[in-house]
Amino acid sequence: MWPVLWAAMRTYAPYVTFPVAFVVGAVGYHLEWFIRGTPPPPPEEKSILEKREDRKLEELRGRDVTQVTSLKERQEFTPRAVLNRNRPEKS
Repeated sequence: MWPVLWAAMRTYAPYVTFPVAFVVGAVGYHLEWFIRGTPPPPPEEKSILEKREDRKLEELRGRDVTQVTSLKERQEFTPRAVLNRNRPEKS
Protein backbone atom coordinates (compact mmCIF):
# COMPACT_ATOMS: atom_id res chain seq x y z
CA MET A 1 0.00 0.00 0.00
CA TRP A 2 2.85 2.40 0.81
CA PRO A 3 4.40 2.23 -2.67
CA VAL A 4 1.05 3.10 -4.24
CA LEU A 5 0.60 6.03 -1.86
CA TRP A 6 4.13 7.36 -2.57
CA ALA A 7 3.61 6.99 -6.32
CA ALA A 8 0.36 8.94 -6.09
CA MET A 9 2.03 11.67 -4.01
CA ARG A 10 4.87 11.95 -6.55
CA THR A 11 2.39 12.18 -9.39
CA TYR A 12 0.09 14.77 -7.84
CA ALA A 13 2.68 16.74 -5.84
CA PRO A 14 2.61 19.84 -8.10
CA TYR A 15 -1.17 20.04 -7.85
CA VAL A 16 -1.00 19.99 -4.06
CA THR A 17 2.13 22.04 -3.34
CA PHE A 18 1.39 24.98 -5.65
CA PRO A 19 -1.86 26.06 -3.95
CA VAL A 20 -0.30 25.54 -0.52
CA ALA A 21 2.77 27.59 -1.46
CA PHE A 22 0.53 30.29 -2.98
CA VAL A 23 -1.53 30.62 0.20
CA VAL A 24 1.54 30.64 2.46
CA GLY A 25 3.19 33.29 0.28
CA ALA A 26 0.10 35.52 0.18
CA VAL A 27 -0.40 35.28 3.94
CA GLY A 28 3.28 36.06 4.56
CA TYR A 29 3.22 39.01 2.17
CA HIS A 30 0.17 40.60 3.81
CA LEU A 31 1.44 39.83 7.31
CA GLU A 32 4.74 41.54 6.55
CA TRP A 33 3.01 44.71 5.31
CA PHE A 34 0.70 44.62 8.34
CA ILE A 35 3.68 44.48 10.71
CA ARG A 36 5.82 47.02 8.83
CA GLY A 37 3.08 49.47 7.98
CA THR A 38 2.98 51.49 4.80
CA PRO A 39 6.33 53.03 3.91
CA PRO A 40 6.51 56.82 3.50
CA PRO A 41 6.55 57.95 -0.12
CA PRO A 42 10.07 58.51 -1.46
CA PRO A 43 11.12 62.11 -2.02
CA GLU A 44 10.66 63.20 -5.58
CA GLU A 45 13.91 63.54 -7.47
CA LYS A 46 14.55 65.28 -10.72
CA SER A 47 14.81 63.03 -13.72
CA ILE A 48 18.10 62.56 -15.50
CA LEU A 49 16.90 64.73 -18.38
CA GLU A 50 15.98 67.56 -16.02
CA LYS A 51 19.36 67.34 -14.26
CA ARG A 52 21.14 67.41 -17.61
CA GLU A 53 19.16 70.44 -18.79
CA ASP A 54 19.90 72.29 -15.53
CA ARG A 55 23.61 71.50 -15.84
CA LYS A 56 23.71 72.73 -19.45
CA LEU A 57 21.89 75.93 -18.50
CA GLU A 58 24.42 76.53 -15.70
CA GLU A 59 27.26 76.08 -18.18
CA LEU A 60 25.67 78.56 -20.58
CA ARG A 61 24.80 81.14 -17.92
CA GLY A 62 28.21 82.83 -17.81
CA ARG A 63 28.98 82.50 -21.50
CA ASP A 64 28.07 84.81 -24.39
CA VAL A 65 26.12 82.57 -26.74
CA THR A 66 26.39 84.98 -29.67
CA GLN A 67 30.15 84.44 -29.96
CA VAL A 68 30.66 81.16 -31.80
CA THR A 69 33.61 79.81 -33.75
CA SER A 70 33.36 79.79 -37.52
CA LEU A 71 33.06 76.56 -39.45
CA LYS A 72 36.44 77.15 -41.10
CA GLU A 73 38.14 77.12 -37.71
CA ARG A 74 36.34 73.97 -36.72
CA GLN A 75 37.50 72.09 -39.82
CA GLU A 76 41.09 72.18 -38.59
CA PHE A 77 40.24 69.83 -35.76
CA THR A 78 38.17 67.32 -37.71
CA PRO A 79 39.99 64.03 -38.31
CA ARG A 80 40.79 62.98 -41.82
CA ALA A 81 38.35 60.58 -43.39
CA VAL A 82 39.07 56.91 -42.80
CA LEU A 83 39.05 56.15 -46.50
CA ASN A 84 41.71 58.78 -47.23
CA ARG A 85 44.25 57.45 -44.74
CA ASN A 86 46.19 55.28 -47.18
CA ARG A 87 46.21 57.79 -50.02
CA PRO A 88 49.31 59.98 -50.45
CA GLU A 89 49.00 63.59 -49.41
CA LYS A 90 48.46 66.09 -52.20
CA SER A 91 51.10 68.81 -52.25
